[in-house]
Amino acid sequence: MVGEELIGAGILAILMGMIGFVLIISALFYVYTSLAFMAIAKKAKLDSPGLAWIPGVGPLIIAFQASGMHWWPWLLLLSILIMWIPILGWLAYIIAMIIFGVYAIIWQWKMFEAVNKPGWWAILCIISPLNLIFWGIAAWSKK
Repeated sequence: MVGEELIGAGILAILMGMIGFVLIISALFYVYTSLAFMAIAKKAKLDSPGLAWIPGVGPLIIAFQASGMHWWPWLLLLSILIMWIPILGWLAYIIAMIIFGVYAIIWQWKMFEAVNKPGWWAILCIISPLNLIFWGIAAWSKK
């Protein structure tokens, strides 16, 4: 009986440690991306670089403003609406994710070009660790 309680407490401690680790990594990711997109906004001479600090959507807003393609939110809205078509089922989610993926690549492509970096970096940003590197280079490189 006592051994089972110790095992349960040990498992709970491990889970709490993992949750703490994920929270710390998430906070670091948030701060890094906010700083990077704020610097990108300043390089692109946008009016409000502080928007990068809005959780979840700040970097998207900066990329949207830097891209200068103001009709693209309609494509995002289309992808969200497609997900609500019940006839398509899971196919609707796949189509919406493809639309959003294309949307994200084009947005980042234009954002990189706005700060005089190669647009094709946006394709490499699909790979998660590379996007952090390319955002950092775009934000803080002198050239």
